[in-house]
Amino acid sequence: MIFDRVETAPTDAILGLSEAFKKDPNPEKINLSVGVYQDERATTPTLDSVIRAEQRMLEQQASKAYLPIPGPPEFAAAVQRLLWDDDHEAIAAGRVATSQTPGGTAALRVAGDFIKQNLPHATLWMSRPTWPNHSGVFDAAGVPTRLYAYFDESTNDLDEEAMLADLGQASPGDIVLLHACCHNPTGIDPSPEMWQRIAATLRERQLMPLIDFAYQGFADGLHEDAAGLRELTAAGTEMIVCSSFSKNFGLYSERVGALSILAADAEAVQRVQSQVKLCIRANYSNPPAHGGRIVTTVLEDPGLTKQWIGEVAQMRERINGTRRTFVEALADTGIRRDFSFITRQRGMFSFSGLTPQQVDALRDQYAIYIVRSGRINVAGITRANVQRLAMAIADVVQSSGS
Repeated sequence: MIFDRVETAPTDAILGLSEAFKKDPNPEKINLSVGVYQDERATTPTLDSVIRAEQRMLEQQASKAYLPIPGPPEFAAAVQRLLWDDDHEAIAAGRVATSQTPGGTAALRVAGDFIKQNLPHATLWMSRPTWPNHSGVFDAAGVPTRLYAYFDESTNDLDEEAMLADLGQASPGDIVLLHACCHNPTGIDPSPEMWQRIAATLRERQLMPLIDFAYQGFADGLHEDAAGLRELTAAGTEMIVCSSFSKNFGLYSERVGALSILAADAEAVQRVQSQVKLCIRANYSNPPAHGGRIVTTVLEDPGLTKQWIGEVAQMRERINGTRRTFVEALADTGIRRDFSFITRQRGMFSFSGLTPQQVDALRDQYAIYIVRSGRINVAGITRANVQRLAMAIADVVQSSGS
């Protein structure tokens, strides 16, 4: 049989853990692996602003016809305002083009296809570490990749000099993948001063940034989290931005993302966008309508926008508060290791410093599921499970003698 030649693929490192978690019969099990926001009840809520938008859409919807290949222009305009603000020069000059995509992952894949087809000599540089699926997406697109230094394990902080030194080895025309905020998996972001140094390096080396913006609003605020993006734009750099609305709108199952192209002028961006549309056509032809209309409806209505901003702030404040509670709970166990660095990290993830062996022990002995890199989804921690989690971590750390 022909299909007998097909081998079983390896289980996804993150989604596979969720499957194992579902099968675990332990009533006290804790899932801190998959990157999904959860509230204090350990559920992923639908935002009230989203519900109100959907009710309005249901009353007004008149057609289920195909959307344009890049999606509706009103969606593009709303996304651009969210990224660069209403009065930014790049928007006024018409040198930004935005396409709606089925999630941020599709935006990355379309970007990869565009790079492969139109910039065939470019190498894409990714941080070490980065989101595991980054390599999968760009490998599938046939884009060559290299890694630049990012995380300093000895300080639990950004290794600024090593990062800039590695980027200094990139060739003109190469592309640098940067996380706009809430770096996944480390939770460590560049300071404003470091963003300036990054922008200067990219300009000097003639490198183009590709910004993965999956968590806007989850670090310090919707406007504040775009500071790095604006710094790069101020440098006059051409740019690709991949946005996701899974987290800040809670639209995980709706798959809503955006691919934005920033070029030197309006003529150049239209040429690039024509190639982007060819890539979209070959992938999925047209984006799905529902989730994109939710985002547009919320961002076009001042009342819904205000409500949504408040809901994003509540999610952000819960995550930051949970970081502090988690660190305090660890300290209360008497553990000798200092975990205070967790409060300095941003977004849903924490690079905990736990070893693969300690992660395995947490799963086997306590039914606590964490990615083997030690990345913890802080949003999965609640008042109900934080004490058990802290005691379990203290036990496996001390048992391993570290």
